[in-house]
Amino acid sequence: MLSVVDAYTRECLALEVDTSFASRRVTRVLEAIIAERGVPQAIRCDNGPELTSRHFLAWCVERQIELVHIQPGKPMQNGRIESFNGRMREECLNLSWFQNLFDARRKIAAWRKEYNEERPHSSLGYKTPKEFAQARTADFYTAVREERDSNAVPFPSRSSIRAQTGQGVTETCRILT
Repeated sequence: MLSVVDAYTRECLALEVDTSFASRRVTRVLEAIIAERGVPQAIRCDNGPELTSRHFLAWCVERQIELVHIQPGKPMQNGRIESFNGRMREECLNLSWFQNLFDARRKIAAWRKEYNEERPHSSLGYKTPKEFAQARTADFYTAVREERDSNAVPFPSRSSIRAQTGQGVTETCRILT
């Protein structure tokens, strides 16, 4: 399962269900979100192979998105998504019996809709994530990222990676782990 959650609005932007995810599938999902919401300044994620591949790293460099990987073995550096995943597991996955992949997608999509549109959150002033997101101005998604928004501590990797951007320019980037 691929979960994409806005850390500020608590809105679940994507909840993809499949047997596995390649980095190209992840970038397709993120492209759809970017088309709707705009380009984020940063993405915080774990160290799964689909999120550390050369394709994903080059995709982030090309779009000038800062990639912040949490430290291995420290899931609480991405606490909001861990909380979301725990809630989804408790309220949906543990209570449902899935007949097949299509049934799982249908039931999980219904849970996502309820989470975003029907359930108020105390941390959002008892608004639903969708209501809270709609109340924010469109330029929020280009706001400057502050230090308090991340408790992850990036460490530079041992070697840099050369990535080709869309304009034919080769840039050197480092993986933050």
